[in-house]
Amino acid sequence: MSITTCRFCAGPLSVPFCDLGATPLANSYVPPAYAAVPDPTFPLNAMACERCLLVQLDHTADATGIFSDYAYFSSFSSTWLAHAAAFCAAATTRFGLTARSFVAEIASNDGYLLKNFVSAGIPCLGVEPAANVAETAIAAGVPTSVAFFGRAEAARIVAERGHADLVIANNVFAHVPDVNDFAAGLALLAGPRGVVSIEAPHLLNLIAGLQFDTIYHEHFFYWSLHAMSQVLAAHGLTVMRVERLTTHGGSLRVMASATPRGDAGDLEAVRQAETAAQLDRPAGYASFNARVGAVLSGLRNHLRPTNGRRIAAYGAAAKGNTLLNAAGITAADIAMVADRNPAKQGRLLPGSRIPVVTPEELLAFRPDEVLILPWNIAPEVAGELRAIRAWGGRLLVAVPTLTEIPIPA
Repeated sequence: MSITTCRFCAGPLSVPFCDLGATPLANSYVPPAYAAVPDPTFPLNAMACERCLLVQLDHTADATGIFSDYAYFSSFSSTWLAHAAAFCAAATTRFGLTARSFVAEIASNDGYLLKNFVSAGIPCLGVEPAANVAETAIAAGVPTSVAFFGRAEAARIVAERGHADLVIANNVFAHVPDVNDFAAGLALLAGPRGVVSIEAPHLLNLIAGLQFDTIYHEHFFYWSLHAMSQVLAAHGLTVMRVERLTTHGGSLRVMASATPRGDAGDLEAVRQAETAAQLDRPAGYASFNARVGAVLSGLRNHLRPTNGRRIAAYGAAAKGNTLLNAAGITAADIAMVADRNPAKQGRLLPGSRIPVVTPEELLAFRPDEVLILPWNIAPEVAGELRAIRAWGGRLLVAVPTLTEIPIPA
């Protein structure tokens, strides 16, 4: 469905940002039996609202089809598990969470984060729309409601459990097409005293680092603090603290409440950085598309022709699918992609039709080059693939430029 007005403020969606053409859904992995069936494709074009400057896609794919049976499991990244554990420990101290508290996480995935609160004896509840992923969380002892979150689900939880002391929404604020219903649900669940903690990749870093491969149909929005503050304020939540994180290429942790208090952290510094980058005006979005085109051309030129090189990739991540499909890369260019997630192994990447294998199969292939698609965890992957040193293999990332990654001894 084509969108011409902002999903938040209904202003004109008229400021061009990044057009990646028509691509398949980035997380719709293909069973081998359907290898010959063409993927449905949808325009992947990000625009900014002329009024509030919230960057968003100008087409909507069906969120039910995207998220009801999802192939992403957070627990397959050790880096992300450590990040979650550190957050839970810090939040427990900052907000004085105890056995009398209540913590809720929206888009709780396989329970990777909430299990830390379960272990600490702090009552919690996850809300996860993907039934297959929620089942994993429930089996691990993490209470989970299988539902899409908004006002209605928030009201149901409050009626059963009361308001939450802490509402966590990590890397989900980009995924909800009805952002007003979602933000209203966060405010309702937190109530007058609870804190909402949101993590989202920072648009400022996306632009500076040319992280265009984080644009895909599952991400309806691309967040600046400038835009997020407006959305939260419209639903009675005031930003009280901001932390800058290194996750996902540079993210923000934004804490908001109806009753703000405490240390503001990096709040003012982030505001100043966004103003300096002109994210509060259309000029800040003008040159990004041309820079993306140069990266895509560079990758194509490197891979073609292969000149006998055995080329593989690592990480069947959504960002990799955006990169490969925007560049027109296929299984003729890259022989295989390895991933630790069994839910992806044995399938084909959407669009490119590159087969997904185990890391062991990739190493047995003895590739001359491995393109690491999830560049945000490249050091972790380099450690996993250190055996490639034995035959002189190379590890590369394509974003923001084609770069060789050091292999640890």
